[in-house]
Amino acid sequence: MRNDTDMTDADEDLGPTRTQQRRDALAVLAFANQLCELPPTRVGKMNLPDDVLTEIGHVRRITAHGARKRQLAYLAKIMRRHDDADFDDARAAMGENRERQRQETAAMHRLENQRDKLLADDDALAPFIAEHPGVDRQHLRSLIRQARSEREASKPMRAYREIFQMLKDLAGGGDADAEAGTDESRVQTGGED
Repeated sequence: MRNDTDMTDADEDLGPTRTQQRRDALAVLAFANQLCELPPTRVGKMNLPDDVLTEIGHVRRITAHGARKRQLAYLAKIMRRHDDADFDDARAAMGENRERQRQETAAMHRLENQRDKLLADDDALAPFIAEHPGVDRQHLRSLIRQARSEREASKPMRAYREIFQMLKDLAGGGDADAEAGTDESRVQTGGED
């Protein structure tokens, strides 16, 4: 039989478990490592506490793996002494950066897939040209032929990269920017031949 005093003791908040404390400590360690890998100019703009900035500088100077790992753990210890609010700006800046990187990576993969479609199938060229009427058709066809021959001959893939750059220029701007990009690449290829 239970009495009321047992219920109030069981409902009492005992704080985070040891497992949760360990997860939190590892999260701070990972965050400290991310801060150390950023360029110094970006870290300087993040409004971090002075002792954390100093310790980040110390971690950067250390090259030996074991010593760097210990110094990184010490940096995480210093960071745990501060309130989470002290690192809100840095977390926000890094979160925005990660999201931007994900978007750029996804866009790059879309361009690579488009290039691979153009190289794999001649039927993919007509819909692409219809979608991008300002593209230099003759130059694109020439690059596709050249990329295929380079791949078959195991030569350096210069045309392959030029097609990617052309697609990138088309995706980055309007038709006027695309025409300027294709004109530049035409001049570059003309000068290299």
